[in-house]
Amino acid sequence: MLRKRPTIMNKFSLLMIAALTCQGAAFAQIHKMERRDTSAVVRTYEINPIVVTGSGHHQRQGMTTTPVRSLSAKEMSEQGISTLDAALIRMVPGLSMAPSSMGSFLRMNGLSGKYILVLINGQRLTGDISNNLELSRVNLSRVKRIEVLDGAASSLYGSDAIAGVINIITDQPTSQLVSVTSDTRLSGHGVLNEAVNLDIYTGGLGSYTTYSHNRADSYRNNPLEYDKGSDTDTHETIAPLFTGYRTNNLSQRFTYTPVVEGANANRFTLNANIDYFNKTTDRPDTRTDITGGTDYEMAYRGLRWGAGGIYKFTSRNSLQADFTSDYFRYGREYDVETASNKPGDFVRSKRQHSNEAQLKAILGLTPASTTVVGADWRRDRLTATSGNIDESAYTLAAFAQHEMRPLPQFTATLGARLDYHETFHAHITPKVALMYSPGAFNLRATYSQGFRAPGLDEIFYHYYAVSRGKPQIIFGNRDLKPEHSHYWALSAEYRTKALAVTLTGYINHISDMVVRKDITVDDHLMGMLRQEFPEITDAEAAKLERYSLYQNSDRGDVKGVQLSLTYTPTRDLNFTANYAYTFARTETAGQWTTLERSIRNSATLAANYHHAWGRYALGVNLNGRLQSKTYYNGTYENAPGFGLWNINTTHTFDHLRAFVIEPSIGIDNIFDRRDRRIDSSARKYALYTPGRMLVVGLKLRFKQ
Repeated sequence: MLRKRPTIMNKFSLLMIAALTCQGAAFAQIHKMERRDTSAVVRTYEINPIVVTGSGHHQRQGMTTTPVRSLSAKEMSEQGISTLDAALIRMVPGLSMAPSSMGSFLRMNGLSGKYILVLINGQRLTGDISNNLELSRVNLSRVKRIEVLDGAASSLYGSDAIAGVINIITDQPTSQLVSVTSDTRLSGHGVLNEAVNLDIYTGGLGSYTTYSHNRADSYRNNPLEYDKGSDTDTHETIAPLFTGYRTNNLSQRFTYTPVVEGANANRFTLNANIDYFNKTTDRPDTRTDITGGTDYEMAYRGLRWGAGGIYKFTSRNSLQADFTSDYFRYGREYDVETASNKPGDFVRSKRQHSNEAQLKAILGLTPASTTVVGADWRRDRLTATSGNIDESAYTLAAFAQHEMRPLPQFTATLGARLDYHETFHAHITPKVALMYSPGAFNLRATYSQGFRAPGLDEIFYHYYAVSRGKPQIIFGNRDLKPEHSHYWALSAEYRTKALAVTLTGYINHISDMVVRKDITVDDHLMGMLRQEFPEITDAEAAKLERYSLYQNSDRGDVKGVQLSLTYTPTRDLNFTANYAYTFARTETAGQWTTLERSIRNSATLAANYHHAWGRYALGVNLNGRLQSKTYYNGTYENAPGFGLWNINTTHTFDHLRAFVIEPSIGIDNIFDRRDRRIDSSARKYALYTPGRMLVVGLKLRFKQ
């Protein structure tokens, strides 16, 4: 274990949890309920949930022309999941991650994170590190469900929706005057997840407060590392395989629905929210007796706020307006004295700020159709000291989608979006989706386009730095073109009250992929580079062999098959199985290679048992993820495949008047799978677990 030191945030988190819990307990004692129900111990399985991401309006999963996968909060809790990244990789086989201090390296169906659009309640999440979103900004304790849409979806969502869309839907309950929940989970290697929710709803006004603290220690599974250039000689290192962290999330949301009786009830709703986030890595400090330590931690801060409203003219006609402002920055926070910095110094690397406003109407123009029309404005600003950038760009967009049922068993969706980007001008992305539904079957066909406007860093980067004595130069490119994709999918689904089976085949072609191309430095180029960066010394110039330039050079080709099954044979038992086959390639200079970090075969499986005896309920969940090797290019080795199995049990006691107690106990990585290979500069990993770990938790739900 590569533990370092306790932090002041631990004390802060305990104080916050104690304050919110005590406040909620006081409310609960004031507003006692005489009636006692059994809803706390009852479990209902929903195999045809309501979804919104595929069509832009709410409908049952089995009725949407575009398949969407839904992960409910209950399913995540039953598996003992308390972070967003764990939910995605445990439950969706087409998603994978490689956690590091520079982000999660999320991938979907072989494509990297810059092609994945992440939304919170339909609004884009900002804040990436090297094109990797900081997913720990999302507080899972407030999440109602996560919807995953595969394939190009730019006709509704605009730029970046090439690999797919992840939409995180939060929960704002209105059934109780006061609801307080405290949830704590502990595991090995310093893993601690704490969350407290305080919800108040009265007279149409709702207040939803959440605080969470997550932490984990750094570790590595093998203390040895090969000497550079050798495959026999080794030395010890403390460089972590998994980078420890400390995160804090504090969020507040208000909703208001005027209390009106009769036909005008619940027509108008307003909402406002603010979310604060901070994260600091926790890595071993630099030492003179061993390699692998660092002089600084990576520190991240985020502030997101927004406001909006919806007016329902009728049950099928509504107008919605939203505004979101999202601020994110990260940099180095020194904890070891260096020649230029003292402990506590913060050196900012990057700051991002986005403002977005959207107006959307959902219209039931005929009894057999739903039309979605809207407009979107967005401005992104990037300030990066390391890349000498202080630039911004705006995007204006208009979109329309019409879903109709011309025949009783036939549904068609036609849509298109026009985006005008300040730098890349106008782009149109269409979509056509068809569904034929004979009996218990749904047969679907989809064609859609995606596009991605190059990031401000890829356009304007002007970067020079020296890392460990080696100079590095990166240039942006103002002549870049947007990346485009063509996505085709065929899907067959069989659905009953107890069984849902879906088989999907797809092809995703991506053109004009933006990559960093290395260019060899000759005498002529060296002269130009020294004019561009006069701070280059003669010694640094002697070590400079190449520089990098962003270019449109590659094209990608992703083909795959996905199979999902949900079966509920009895009211107490549920099985889910998901499989993904992904064949992902990229072409550079006429040569095809396997797409970096892609996985050919992956599967997730879960079996859940839940039964109630009076006011006690037992839940047992067995889940696993299996995947084949992860592909790497160049001089890197492929990372071996693995199979991980976990078991979690929950015990719900609803015997007390004041609160419901739900302890849990489980084992992560039952069979103790670990990657114990000796580290080297050519070695890559896919399995980051430290081995078998006991996981215990306690959830308290205070009653009114």
